[in-house]
Amino acid sequence: MKYYIITYGCQMNKSDSERIAATLEKKGFKPAPKENGADLVVVNMCSVRQSAVDRIFGVSQKLSELKAKKPKLKTVLTGCILKSDKRKFRNKFDEIWEFKKYKYSSRPFVATRESKDRTMAFVPISNGCNNSCSYCVVPSVRGPLVCRDHKEILKEVKGLIKRDFREIWLLGQNVNDYHSATDPSVNFSRLLRKVSDTPGNFQIRFTSPNPKNFSEELIETMAELNKVAKYLNLPVQSGDNKILKRMNRPYSVKQYKDLVKKIRRRIPNINLSTDVIIGFPGETKKQFDNTLKLFKDIKFNIVYIAKYSPRSGTSASKLKDDIPLEEKKRREKVLRKLLKNSR
Repeated sequence: MKYYIITYGCQMNKSDSERIAATLEKKGFKPAPKENGADLVVVNMCSVRQSAVDRIFGVSQKLSELKAKKPKLKTVLTGCILKSDKRKFRNKFDEIWEFKKYKYSSRPFVATRESKDRTMAFVPISNGCNNSCSYCVVPSVRGPLVCRDHKEILKEVKGLIKRDFREIWLLGQNVNDYHSATDPSVNFSRLLRKVSDTPGNFQIRFTSPNPKNFSEELIETMAELNKVAKYLNLPVQSGDNKILKRMNRPYSVKQYKDLVKKIRRRIPNINLSTDVIIGFPGETKKQFDNTLKLFKDIKFNIVYIAKYSPRSGTSASKLKDDIPLEEKKRREKVLRKLLKNSR
């Protein structure tokens, strides 16, 4: 029996796919190079943006055509799925695996599908989120924050280092909120120190933190530990206070800028990236200009830009999506031009 996994979304979804693969291989499945060579196809979907959901319809159609040629082919949908989307896809796949069935405590923590030149591994430290950003479906699809035991994480890291992985990514919807399931005194900063103490030649990266509780302790830890990469993704989402409030992001532009100053003062060689949403409901041209001003001031090394699209199940979906797509595209173009000229 052979399996093939199609993965969409963030690093957490990629990590989930690796763990699903490990579970399947434990049951005797072997990986197939393509869908048409598989007996089981698993689609691990993302629900962050509507466009990510829409493409699953295309995938399901492709799999339906393949199934007409291979009647015994089994198709499964899993990942971040809203209840409303489950109803839409129920008849398009043989099964829908509930995300909660794959709790981290019950899964093998083995990265799979590595090749000779593969050196990077994803290690989830938590799942779910206790924040309530108005545009985000993660709390709805992954549930509240659940943290792993730090000893379990360290055991996994040691195993990966022995297998010659040289870049370890610690993953969580908000890594700042991490506290070990068995010892709450082990917060994220202390976890970083413990991982760094693991013997071996490797680098540590992590994603994603929330600016709201990015502590002085964490800044100091990043500065002191040589194994922690001098790279940080610090999502800002908007450069306007009113939009941030509407997004339910509990910090102001000034607080964000002050945090960046602290980080750069302590880690002068830091490479800083961020995420921003263009065209959030009610975003005026002046509010967008405030975002431009913030980007001029901070001069990020890398920026990930998303045009806002409403997602059912979020509080922002109740707001009128009143920024035309053409205007969103225009604002994105303006921001990209600014970023290009500032480098």
